[in-house]
Amino acid sequence: MNVSHEISLLVEEIQRLGCKNDKGQTSVKFGVLFSDDRCANIFEALVGTLKAAKKQKIIDFQGELLLQGVHDNVDVVLLEE
Repeated sequence: MNVSHEISLLVEEIQRLGCKNDKGQTSVKFGVLFSDDRCANIFEALVGTLKAAKKQKIIDFQGELLLQGVHDNVDVVLLEE
């Protein structure tokens, strides 16, 4: 899969699993995204896809890298719907 296709799939999954925050942006906890069975089947490297999407300013999250367990409560925010 190419990166842009994986990012578009990531956007769909954030919309499916997330909810609107106080700014009207869709947000999901990293732990929810990481532990979701459907996401596990779609993404070979979820963290890499998240990093690429952040670099393109499609999503935002605190820090540079998200790790399971340590960052489960970090919000992944969709900047573009």
